[in-house]
Amino acid sequence: MRVLITALFIIINFFIQSTILHYIEIRGVIPNTTIILVVSYALLRGSVEGAIVGFFTGILQDIFFGASIGYFALLNTITGYLFGRGNHNFYRENYILPMMLCAIAVFSYETIIYITGFLFRGQLNFLYILGNTLLPETVYSCIFTIPLYRILFGTNEWLELKEKYKYRLF
Repeated sequence: MRVLITALFIIINFFIQSTILHYIEIRGVIPNTTIILVVSYALLRGSVEGAIVGFFTGILQDIFFGASIGYFALLNTITGYLFGRGNHNFYRENYILPMMLCAIAVFSYETIIYITGFLFRGQLNFLYILGNTLLPETVYSCIFTIPLYRILFGTNEWLELKEKYKYRLF
């Protein structure tokens, strides 16, 4: 059941990210809901599930938008693994930490994409990219973290409750 719901979240997120969110873009920037999904799963379920969700979201991005297979999969897998390392050290009900961690993840993710995609081609206008893409996307994604994390948190609680009674855990 958990695998089916996770796959459903990944597919729905992919469609929303690639179609609907373009209608609410601000100055050409849309929130990166893929990173929000990966970091939220990593915080709620741990580094292994965060890395798995990151891998499959990255593969979808690679297939449809990437120039090569594996670039986004690697970035998302590493993001999911690293942010899932501290999933037991915070209260899941607190929304401030997921917001801050998603902001850090989006900023780091987009900076790595800038370095590998633009800087190596000789486009050195980092301040322009910082002011017009990196910071607005970070803030926009930070705002979107609250409702997305709430949905994922509620679904995770429901699934854990089902697993508790099914396997008689806890």
